[in-house]
Amino acid sequence: MPIVFDLVAVAGILAITLYGSLQVWRSWQEARLATRYFGQEIELLQEKIERQQQISQVAVSRAKDAWEGFRKFELRGKILEAEGICSFYFAPHDGKPLPPFNPGQYLTFKLNIPNEDKPLIRCYSLSDSPNHPDYYRVTVKRETAPRDQPNLPDGKSSTYFHHVLNPDDIIDVKAPSGHFYLDTEHQNPVVLIGGGIGITPVLSMLNTITAMDSQREVWFFYGARDGSELIMRDHFSQIAQQMPNVKLNICLSRPRKEDQLGIDFHHKSRVSVALFKELLPSNNFDYYICGPAPLMDSLTSDLYDWGVPKNKVHFEAFGPATVKSVRDTQSEPASASTDKQLTIELKRSGKQIPWSTSSGSILECVEAAGAELDSGCRAGNCGACEVAIIGGAVDYPNEPGAPVEAGNCLTCVAIPKENLVIDA
Repeated sequence: MPIVFDLVAVAGILAITLYGSLQVWRSWQEARLATRYFGQEIELLQEKIERQQQISQVAVSRAKDAWEGFRKFELRGKILEAEGICSFYFAPHDGKPLPPFNPGQYLTFKLNIPNEDKPLIRCYSLSDSPNHPDYYRVTVKRETAPRDQPNLPDGKSSTYFHHVLNPDDIIDVKAPSGHFYLDTEHQNPVVLIGGGIGITPVLSMLNTITAMDSQREVWFFYGARDGSELIMRDHFSQIAQQMPNVKLNICLSRPRKEDQLGIDFHHKSRVSVALFKELLPSNNFDYYICGPAPLMDSLTSDLYDWGVPKNKVHFEAFGPATVKSVRDTQSEPASASTDKQLTIELKRSGKQIPWSTSSGSILECVEAAGAELDSGCRAGNCGACEVAIIGGAVDYPNEPGAPVEAGNCLTCVAIPKENLVIDA
């Protein structure tokens, strides 16, 4: 009997010990999981605080170092990136620090071109990250006459950059501007798309993500005709190798024999939403697009058809054809019955010009009537076409990049809202 009692007692003690051990182990596991969870939460909070501190520092620096009007810059470097494409490095002539910019913004240049009656105003996107307080970089393609129209002149501004501008030359530059830029405050996944020389603003975005060591999901699409038109391939490949969150996709529509699939490029096709559907896990991204008009037109339209909300599609318009293309994808075509019939009056000359919905912008309408207005980029970015409104009002199919003073308008992207009188 005592033996039985001892066995029961031992079994009870073992059971109590085992139960206690299980409770201790469970408590330890819960504590470990809680520590891991709260540790992750603390890390995320610290990252958020650091990002906010960076954003605040950028805002302070931008306000402190910004400037009004044009500022003198020196060309410090000129690097050939590909056939007919050069990068230009500009430093402030006064040696003072440069304000940071939002990745995707552009610079406005005033070019004193030989044999021209007045300076030419042109805008070029910044092509590097804002993490360089001593220089700004733009990458410019020399625009030549179209192959089917060889008698047309080459582009004035790009020819000036490539063949006239030399290191140590002085040039007038406005502060960075534009509404097309990457949201660096949030870490939502993005698709960056550049067609041809339209790669420059999204290159700035990619370099910014790299400089921040951000882990946000990035799909990078770069489209060109063939390998001779590609810039900085080694740079892109290095980023993709070092940052697994960056998915690099180079698309060539007509590759040369020496362009090797899988080495020089990834897809023998144009950049398209059909390709996105093959590669992307979903359509739940923010899309940043810059390129020629046909690319902009097809991508924006097809993204909307794919169910991507319009506030998720961001694009840069860098010419009048692109502005018109984007505008047409976002508005219903006007019927003859709703076509407005208005008048634009040029106050100084007294000339009255009829305008209708099909006339395009104020600038297009006035030029079609044989009159002249000052202009520059023709995309609402440089501000060269700004005039005072004496009577009436205007609309903007797309928000202009350049700031507009109250009571003025940018004629290259504005349309009359009612009968209009301008100081011209």
